[in-house]
Amino acid sequence: MVRQLLIAILILLPSGAVAQQMPMYSQYMMNRFLLNPAVAGYDGLTTINLTAREQWMGLPYSPRTVALSADTRLIKAPPRRPGLPDRRPLTNLFRSGNVGIGGYIYNDRSGLIDRTGIQFSYAYHIWMREHQLSFGISATGFQMKIDERRIELEQDYDPLMGAYGKGLFVPDVNAGVHLWGPSYYIGLSSTQMLQSVLKFGNDGLRDFRMERVFYLMGGITLELENEVTVEPLFMAQSTFTTSYKLDVGSKFYYGDQYWGGISYRSVGAVVFMMGFRFERLHFGYAYDYSLNSMSHQNFGSHELMINFRFGDTQRRYRWLERY
Repeated sequence: MVRQLLIAILILLPSGAVAQQMPMYSQYMMNRFLLNPAVAGYDGLTTINLTAREQWMGLPYSPRTVALSADTRLIKAPPRRPGLPDRRPLTNLFRSGNVGIGGYIYNDRSGLIDRTGIQFSYAYHIWMREHQLSFGISATGFQMKIDERRIELEQDYDPLMGAYGKGLFVPDVNAGVHLWGPSYYIGLSSTQMLQSVLKFGNDGLRDFRMERVFYLMGGITLELENEVTVEPLFMAQSTFTTSYKLDVGSKFYYGDQYWGGISYRSVGAVVFMMGFRFERLHFGYAYDYSLNSMSHQNFGSHELMINFRFGDTQRRYRWLERY
C-alpha cells in the first residue's frame, strides 16, 4: 500500500480533522449560503460569490479550494390589475415571494485527493414583521479522484489500487434553518445528511462513510458612533463522534465601504480579515496564522473573496413587501 495514498485518504475520513471533511472557509460570514442552504435569497438580492483559498501555503500537497456560488430570491409576481384579464405567465401564479434558490460549485484539492462538487438549493422564507424564518434543503454531490500522477508504486500493479484513477461520485443532501432580523442572524445546518459511503480501490479496502457535519453560526450588529459598526460573531462545527471546532471573533465596519476583523479558531489559528466595497462589488481577504508548530513550516493560509450583489431597488423591495 502506498503510504502517501493512505495519508491522503485519512485526511478525508471522519477519523481525521473535522474541518477537512468538507472545504474550510475563513470568510464564511460574508457568504453564509456556502454552509447553510436556508440562506439562499434571504435578503431579496441576487448574489454571486467567488472564493479562492490556499491553506498552509508552502507545504507540498496543501489544501486548495475554489468555490463559485450564486443565490437569489424569486420576487413576488406583480399584482393583477382590477378589471383586466389575468394574462400573467402561469409560472407567476406560483411566485409568492417566499422562495429562494441557489447553486454552488467547487473544486477542493487536499493531498492526493481531488474533489469537484456541485449543489442545488431551495429555500422557503416566512416573513414575521421584522424577522424572517427560513428553511432550506439542497441536493449535493461530488466526484472524488486520486491524482495518480503523484503516486509512485513500489510495484507495477497494486490490486488494492486498481480503481484509484477512475474516480467516484458521491451524492448527498444538506439542510438548514436560518433566523434573521434587523440586527442579528442565527442559523443551524447539517451537511452529508445521508452519510454516503465511499468505496476505494477494489475489494481490498473496506467502505468508508462520510459523517454528518453540523454548523451553528450567528452574529449581532451593534451601531457605534462615527459610522462605526461592530459585529460579534461565532461559528461552531461538529459531528456526532469527533471533537468540535469553534470560531469566535468580530468584524468592524466603517460606513458601508470598509471592514476588518479578527477571529480565533479553537483548533489553533487566528484569522485576520479586511475588505472594501466598490459600488456593487465587495472584495475580501483573510489570512490564517497557525498557533501550533506548523506555523514554522508554512506561510499561513490565504483566502480571497469577490462578491457581486444586485437587485436592491425600491420596486423589488415593494414586491417582497419588506417596507
